[in-house]
Amino acid sequence: MPIELKMPALSPTMEEGTLARWLVKEGDSVSSGDLLAEIETDKATMEFEAVDEGVIAQILVAEGTDGVKVGTVIAMIQGEDEDGSAVAHPQPLPPAGGEQSAPRPEPEVAKQAAAAPLPQAGGAGGGLPSSKAKSTGDRIKASPLAKRIAAAKGVDLAGLTGTGPNGRIVKADVEGARPGVAAAAAPTAAPAAPVAPAAIPDFGIPHEVIKLSNMRKTIARRLTESKQQVPHIYLTVDVRLDALLKLRGELNASLEGRGVKLSVNDMLIKALALALIQVPKCNVSFAGDTMLQYSRADISVAVSVPTGLITPIVTDAANKSLSKISTEIGELAGRAKEGKLQPHEYQGGTASISNMGMMGIKQFEAVINPPQAMIMAIGAGEKRPCVVDDALAIATVMSATGSFDHRAIDGADGAELMKVFKELVEKPLGLVA
Repeated sequence: MPIELKMPALSPTMEEGTLARWLVKEGDSVSSGDLLAEIETDKATMEFEAVDEGVIAQILVAEGTDGVKVGTVIAMIQGEDEDGSAVAHPQPLPPAGGEQSAPRPEPEVAKQAAAAPLPQAGGAGGGLPSSKAKSTGDRIKASPLAKRIAAAKGVDLAGLTGTGPNGRIVKADVEGARPGVAAAAAPTAAPAAPVAPAAIPDFGIPHEVIKLSNMRKTIARRLTESKQQVPHIYLTVDVRLDALLKLRGELNASLEGRGVKLSVNDMLIKALALALIQVPKCNVSFAGDTMLQYSRADISVAVSVPTGLITPIVTDAANKSLSKISTEIGELAGRAKEGKLQPHEYQGGTASISNMGMMGIKQFEAVINPPQAMIMAIGAGEKRPCVVDDALAIATVMSATGSFDHRAIDGADGAELMKVFKELVEKPLGLVA
């Protein structure tokens, strides 16, 4: 019987994607684990693997087509011993910009693909809220690649949610799962009805219409939801950087020749992580009538990329050396700019840090990235007059502003976090202790 190859949900927030490139053509034989296509999600370009064996009978969605809903049939696969005449031939979708055929009835799986909050740090990976992976006897329905990843990570496949055909577990289902724990299904929720933006008059001004990328659409939606649903409270402290800058110079001198050069941002990431461990009431997520309080500080770091903004994560930053943090940030930022981050590298995090100081911004207030409950906004370090030991002096000072979800974090607790962060930066030996 022919198998429908459907647009997968490659992240919990994915509702649609762009079929960037086919890696196979009609008539090609494929085996489980073979790469079929490159799909552009809201955050990265990811490879889509086969979970069944057979022959590509028909490609229904041309490469370059954007706005392909999750669950849409994009190709048909027939068994190698089947007659090709048995394959139904729906009308293919043309590439972006072409005349669209009548829309295909949206499969039930697509209706369930409502945007879900990013998984918590160390939590489950993305996937559709489909049925649990079925097993026949002791056999778990999973692709070979998914089984290899699960074995390497120590993930139990028995209870994982499969998003492949017929509930089969695929690579994306296990990548973000905790070792020994099955990935939890994303909660099924009806998506909010989209509000059509009002037409904007151009008043006759020469202009160009720029189509939004999937990433930009997601940024617009999530940040709008954050400002509408999360009551922000902002707390700012001025922090002297002279001691930290001196220590950074000494550490970089000792690391010379090892291919590592610490940045101020690397040290601020460590300071925020340590502050969250010392003030655990700020290392939380609001979840309706409950809260999640984390015992580990995973710091999401805002990185600007050509298509928007993404936040790769430094996991357990409080327990990593500064050189390790620096190396990880360099690698993550490089892959982020190439669109090659894996979901577990940018989904989750317990708090975020956004540094615009290198752009000369003195102070700003960042928007919280739900389900996180705080984000630290870092301004530029600059020479300012200040009082040191009852005497007027010149010091290098930066302004740091914490944005807190007031549903989960009281002002006093946010103030305590800012106080601890300031102390760690001004007495930075604690960052290397």
